[in-house]
Amino acid sequence: MKTFHYQPTDVCAREMIITVDGDTIVNIETLGGCQGNRQGVARLCAGRKVDEVISILEGIECRGSRTGKTSCPDQLAQALKALKEEK
Repeated sequence: MKTFHYQPTDVCAREMIITVDGDTIVNIETLGGCQGNRQGVARLCAGRKVDEVISILEGIECRGSRTGKTSCPDQLAQALKALKEEK
């Protein structure tokens, strides 16, 4: 198992802590942001493959983000891509 820390940009979330077992997401903890959103996304992602989650979440936009061109789910996809690059 591996734990990866990521600091998202332009969103309310301050940090994403992702635990994977191989290429399967075990747990996601997000610090900051909307409590309901972060719990829902974490539960939906648990047990899924990293590439599947990236394809689902990448590109989601939120008007509440600083740029309007990203979101917490999109930043999670970016975190997962960074995790893959680190391997």
